[in-house]
Amino acid sequence: MSSDILNNPVTHAGPPTELPPNAGRAAAGIAIVLIAQLMIVLDATVVNVALPRIDADLDFGPASLSWVLNAYTLAFGGLLLLGGRLGDVFGRLRVFEIGLAVFTVGSALGGLAQTPGQLVAARTLQGVGAALAAPSVLALLTTSAPDEAARNRALALFGAVSSGGASIGLILGGLLTDVGSWRWTLFINVPLGIAVLLLARRFVTETARRPGRFDLVGAASATIGAVSIVWALIGAPDHGWTSVRTIGGIVLGVAFLLLLARTETRHPHPMIQPHLVRNKRRVGALAVMALVIGANLSMFFLVVQYAQRVLGFGPLASGFAFLPFSLGIFGMSRLTPWLIGRIGPRAMLMSGTAAMTIGYAWLSAAGTDGTYWGSIFGPMLIAGLATGLVFMPISVTVLSGVEPEHAGSASGLLQTTQQLGAAVGIAVIVSVYAAGATPGEFVPGLQAAFLTSAAFCAMALVVSAVVLRPARPVATPEPAYVEAA
Repeated sequence: MSSDILNNPVTHAGPPTELPPNAGRAAAGIAIVLIAQLMIVLDATVVNVALPRIDADLDFGPASLSWVLNAYTLAFGGLLLLGGRLGDVFGRLRVFEIGLAVFTVGSALGGLAQTPGQLVAARTLQGVGAALAAPSVLALLTTSAPDEAARNRALALFGAVSSGGASIGLILGGLLTDVGSWRWTLFINVPLGIAVLLLARRFVTETARRPGRFDLVGAASATIGAVSIVWALIGAPDHGWTSVRTIGGIVLGVAFLLLLARTETRHPHPMIQPHLVRNKRRVGALAVMALVIGANLSMFFLVVQYAQRVLGFGPLASGFAFLPFSLGIFGMSRLTPWLIGRIGPRAMLMSGTAAMTIGYAWLSAAGTDGTYWGSIFGPMLIAGLATGLVFMPISVTVLSGVEPEHAGSASGLLQTTQQLGAAVGIAVIVSVYAAGATPGEFVPGLQAAFLTSAAFCAMALVVSAVVLRPARPVATPEPAYVEAA
């Protein structure tokens, strides 16, 4: 293979004429790691459509039922940075295997749960395992790829799995709940987890360990800070944005994050390298990720209910209603490796966020007389195509220029941003919806909620246009010509 293809593979329309010697093993390793990523993402939504059945079986009560979802989000979002740093220090494959094992055990215990407390504890254990495994997933993908073209393809597939997995979870959850039991939404992870654990070390190469002192203060402050903020934001719709619980949680979280910032600039082996958050383009890409994920959460929370409460869909039909979103993401993921070499990450992000803004503005027109094809299908397809368009360039921008030894920390930072973006998005959107809601009716409040999602996407468009603008080349004055005497 020519050196010029290796240095700039995405500028060539056709596939390479030769494959690296380890391409087959690398492809198998990437597939195995992506299966684990799909499991992790699925569990954020796979139980959503099963919540009424879970409530009927275990007698949660309306207030405590939300903890079936929140326990996973809290543990996952709060421990992601710690999981990324553990992978850097002790080896990413090792931490990935430990995390996946914990996740699989939590899934089995959740399926066997007989009380609300047991199920919430199992979901928390799943979140802990996901937080350990998830940062290593992205790092292992980037280090397993044999060349830059394979790396871009792996990142595109990662984006498709990460974005589309949530809607696939709704379909799978609806199917398993309708034909079996809600318990199978958790049991399904057990055989998959065992298979990945048996195959991972055979096809995925362990990364080098980075010895050094572990940043205990940074790990604790990052975990407590993230958990406090996520906990406060998740409860904001129920307790109010000005409640002591919400304000106190956010203040505590910010205080610990400030402690984290102070610690990371002084520690010889920081958990988050300060230069990772000093790069303007990387921070801008992280902001776009948070805004896009936050906007998409309105669809998963409100459209599922609209389909069931207004359109009369059942759990399985509600899951299938999200197929345009999933298919849009997977279809676009086939084009993004080709597009990024031709129009670049910024143009892709601007196009995608602009399309999402239009899609959510369209969705805000859904009413009591709406239909699936007239009110949901079009906006959902636009959102899926646009999400597939933006996910890969975000990942590429965040990971660009990151040293291999810090890839786990950068991956953890990216996925922590996703979880915090999801928490902020759902808290803001549900609060806006609740402000306009009418007791006993579902549709009032929808327009304002979806317009809020459109506003998130518009903000992401502005960030993409302004912050991710390429740096202007510095003009170098030409030396003056001196005529010889």
